[in-house]
Amino acid sequence: MKTIVLTGASGGVAGMIRPLLRTNYKLRLSDRGAAPADLGPNEEWHQADLTDAGAMAALVDGADGVIHLGGQSVEADWETVARPNIDGLYNILTACHEKGVNRFIFASSNHAMGFYPRRRRVGIDQAVRPDGLYGVSKAFGEAICSLFADKHGMRCMSIRIGNVGTAPLDIRRLSIWLHPEDLVQLIEIGLEHPEIHHAIVYGASHNERTWWDNTSAHSLGYEPKHNAEDHRDHALAEQAKIPAEPVGDLFQGGTFTGDGFDGDLDRTLNARPIR
Repeated sequence: MKTIVLTGASGGVAGMIRPLLRTNYKLRLSDRGAAPADLGPNEEWHQADLTDAGAMAALVDGADGVIHLGGQSVEADWETVARPNIDGLYNILTACHEKGVNRFIFASSNHAMGFYPRRRRVGIDQAVRPDGLYGVSKAFGEAICSLFADKHGMRCMSIRIGNVGTAPLDIRRLSIWLHPEDLVQLIEIGLEHPEIHHAIVYGASHNERTWWDNTSAHSLGYEPKHNAEDHRDHALAEQAKIPAEPVGDLFQGGTFTGDGFDGDLDRTLNARPIR
C-alpha cells in the first residue's frame, strides 16, 4: 500500500473520507490537535503544526503523497488565515520537494471564486475572485501548487471544494454540493493519474444547478456518482428557514461575500474583465 499523509485529519471532511481512503492506502494522519477517536486499520497518528517546518519534514518523510486538508477553514483575521494557509502550505510543499514526495492534493475552495454572480457559469480559465481573506489564501494555494509543479516537477491537484456532506442543506448547496464518495474519487485521480501536472478541478457532485464548468475534472476521468437533485425537497425546506441576505444571496460565495461588504454592489455584481 502507498503511504499517504492526510493533514487536517481531525476535521469534519477528513472524518467523512478517511474510512473510504484507508481501504486503498496507508494513512499517516496529522493535525495540530488531538487524534481522532476512531483510528482504524491502516491509520497512524502524528501530531504536528503546519507552521513548524521541521515537523512537516518529518511528517512527509517516506510518504508517497499528501492530501492537504489542514489549515484555517473559515474566514478570520489575516494572521489567523495566513500562518497556516500560506506559511504552513509553503512549509509542507517545501518538505515534499525536499523529501521527494511527488503527489500533492490541495484542498482549495469555491471561495477562491466567490465573488462571481450566481448567474455566471465559470470554469478554471476565469480569473480568481476571492470573497475574503480565506478565499485569498486558497487562490495563493493554487498559485504555489502551480509553481511547485512547473519548477520542481511535482504533480499537484487543486480541488475547489464546494460543500462536503451526505446531502445538500439549502439552495446554494444544491449547486455546490460534494458527496464524500465523489471527493474521494477526485483525490484518487490526483494521486494516481499519470498525466497530472497541476490540475485545477471543481469539487462538486452531479449538480444540475451547478455554476461551474468542470470539464477539467471530467477530462481526467471523473464521473460523480451522486446527484444533488435527489435531495431537493429537503434542501428547499431548509432554505425556507434561512433569512434572506442582500449580498450573499447574489454571489456564489454566499455569506462570505456579505461579511464586511461595503463596496459598490452593482459594480461588483456586473464586473467584467477588461481585455
